Amino acid sequence: MNKPSLFRVWIQAARLRTLPLSVAGILTGNALALDRAGFSWIVFSGTLLTAVCFQILSNFANDYGDGIKGTDNDDRIGPKRVLQQNLLSPSALFRGIVLTAIIGLLLSAVTIGTAFGIDQLIPSAIFLLLALAAIWAAYRYTAGNRAYGYRALGDLFVLLFFGLLAVLGSYFLQTKTLSLTSLWFALAVGGLSVGVLNLNNMRDMENDTAVGKKTIAAILGLVKAKRYHAFVLFLSMLALA
Repeated sequence: MNKPSLFRVWIQAARLRTLPLSVAGILTGNALALDRAGFSWIVFSGTLLTAVCFQILSNFANDYGDGIKGTDNDDRIGPKRVLQQNLLSPSALFRGIVLTAIIGLLLSAVTIGTAFGIDQLIPSAIFLLLALAAIWAAYRYTAGNRAYGYRALGDLFVLLFFGLLAVLGSYFLQTKTLSLTSLWFALAVGGLSVGVLNLNNMRDMENDTAVGKKTIAAILGLVKAKRYHAFVLFLSMLALA
C-alpha cells in the first residue's frame, strides 16, 4: 500500500469527524443569544473557529501523548493513529501542536477583543486566561507525566470545557450576561460529550487497563461503566428538559 500524502496524514491526525462535538456547545450558546440586541456574527465566527482549532489541537496532543506512552498499540480497538503508524515523527507532531496552539490563541485574542473592545480589560483578561486553560487542557489530557486523562479526570474536564465553557462562554461573549437557561443547556451538552468520551473509553478499557491508563470506564468495569453511561445520559436529558 502506498504511503498517504503528508496533507492526508495531517488531515487524519486532525480527526475531522470529531469536530461536530467541539462546535455543539458554541452553536448552542450563540443560538441562545441570537435574538439579543448586538448579536455579533464576527464573534460567533471567531468562537466557532477557535473551538475547531482547540479540538484539532486536542486531537494532535492525544495522538502524541498516547503514541509516545505506547498506549496506542496493536491491542487497541479504535482507529489507528498517525504516530502509531509512524506516519509522522513525534517531533513533527509536537510542532503541529505548538503551531495549532498559537493559531488558537490568536483567534481567541481577536474574538475576545471584538466582543469586549479595549475598554473592558478585566473580562478580556479572564477570557484570555480561559483560552490558555483550554490549550493546557487540550495538551495535558494524555501528554506529559501527569496527564489527567490517565488519572480518571477526562470526564470532568470534558464537562467543564465542552459544556460549561463552550456554552456559557460563547453566550457571555454575545450578551455579557449569564442565565439559568444557558446553564441547563451547558450541562446537557457537557453531559452528552461525556457520554461520547465514555463510549470510547469502554471500547478501549481492556487495553487502557493493561497499559496503566485509568479512566472511569476502566475503573468501573464494563457492567458498571454502562450504568454510569446511562446515568450521565439521563442527567443530560433531565437538564435539557
